[in-house]
Amino acid sequence: MELSATGRVVLGMLAVGPKSGYDIKAIVDHSTRFFWAASYGQIYPELKRLETAGLIAADGREGGRRRTGYRLTAAGAEALRDWLGEPEQIHELRDEGLLKLFFAGVGERDWALEILRSKRDAHAEVARSFRTDIEPLAAGAERFGPLEVLHYGIAYNEFAADWCERAIERVERDEQDGAFGAGEV
Repeated sequence: MELSATGRVVLGMLAVGPKSGYDIKAIVDHSTRFFWAASYGQIYPELKRLETAGLIAADGREGGRRRTGYRLTAAGAEALRDWLGEPEQIHELRDEGLLKLFFAGVGERDWALEILRSKRDAHAEVARSFRTDIEPLAAGAERFGPLEVLHYGIAYNEFAADWCERAIERVERDEQDGAFGAGEV
């Protein structure tokens, strides 16, 4: 069975221990969402698909709201190990701010500056949140992967905020030199 992107997330979450779809979504929202999101509309159908394929099984427990818990089967653990052993296949960056910035040169200088300032502030806030809200919780963690990904997220967002600041300076300097803007919208 070919694992979907959401299937990989589900198997990875269940490798840590049994969870309901609600549990998986809550964990995704506070961890992988920053680089790999999954919605309820993706998680619940994927749970059924993985269960039908024998990669996960209901674990017999139900939470207070009749949430079915799932656990990884031996076949699911093998599928997860197989996927982890494959070379990276997908790298996609979707950033609407960068798309707007790509086209901002045909418009007003202030558009580019506003886009850059907004991106700078957003990246700085994410880095701050990772450092102050998440890093202290993970400080005692024994698991290598999540800590390294957290450090990557901090470094990436600090880099992006710094890059935006330097780009703001370039746009302001280019405007003084009369070099901004190449066309019309």
